This record gives sequence, C-alpha cells and structure tokens, in this order.
Amino acid sequence: MGKKGAETRCKLIRATRSLIESHGYFGAGLNQIVQESGAPRGSLYFHFPGGKDELVAAALAESGTDIARIIRTVEATDARDFARRMMNLLGDQLEASDWTIGCPVAAVALDTASTNDAVQQACSATYRLWEDAIRERLIAFGHPEPERITTVALALIEGGLVLARTHRSRQPLQHLADTIDVLI
Repeated sequence: MGKKGAETRCKLIRATRSLIESHGYFGAGLNQIVQESGAPRGSLYFHFPGGKDELVAAALAESGTDIARIIRTVEATDARDFARRMMNLLGDQLEASDWTIGCPVAAVALDTASTNDAVQQACSATYRLWEDAIRERLIAFGHPEPERITTVALALIEGGLVLARTHRSRQPLQHLADTIDVLI
C-alpha cells in the first residue's frame, strides 16, 4: 500500500474512532464516516472489504492500543497513585471533549455485544488489552491481588466514565479516585 493509501486508511479509522466514541456503533454510519474522513467512498471497501464491522474493529484496535500505552506509561509512585492519575487523565479528556467522548469501547459494546459477533470480539479483545496493561502495572507495584483488582478497576473506570459523561461532571470520577484507595 502506498503512502496515499495508508493516509486514506488512517483517515477512515480516525473518523470511525471519533464517531463511535461520541455516537456508538449505530450512530456511526458509513456515509458519516466517509464524509468525516474526506476519503472517497470506494476506498472504504478497498481498505476494509469486510465493511463497517472490519472498520470498527480496526478503530477499536487502534483506540485500545493508544489507551493501553497510556496505562503502561502514566507515571505513578504506587497503585493508588496510578488509579488517581488515570481517573484524572480520563476526566481531563472527557471534559476537554465537552463530555462527548468517553470510552471508545463502551458504547459499541452496549450497541452490539449480543448481536454482532465480529464487533463483540473486537470489543472483548480491546478490554483484554486494557486488563493486561492494568494487571502489569499492579504487579509492578507489588499489589497482592492484581487479577481481582484489575477487573474491579476496569469496571469502575468504565462506570465512572459513563456517569461522568451522563452528568457532564467530573464528580463521579473524583469519587472513584477517592474510593479506589479503599480497594487498592
């Protein structure tokens, strides 16, 4: 694939990421993706012969990798500091988007998990990637129960993002940051 083809593919993925994060799977139509990306319609099926599901899976994979990198590299002194910093960082991103962009996976998972195996598997793979990254950090901090706390931490983060976005307030994330100390 040439430079122009790679750029077009990236534009399609970026547009899809933006639309699924703010509107979910069903709110990200192919026409909207093409329009937002500025890519020719024919290039969508050239780069993603599996159509929307393949494109959404690629967008989830890219988002997942980006967030896993953040999880792995956010500076922290211990597990509690790590949890607080992650909540603050996610709150910053949510607030900066004017409460429109939360988790790239949650809306898609809720829209499709029970009806679309291909997208459900992409959501599951992304969540597993994040769980692996959280677990690695907890192990590095010497946490005695990294497996159990990983699941709890991810569930709290996802729930906190949904509540913060719904209330258009950082308060749910702040409450979680304050309470997660008890769990970690």
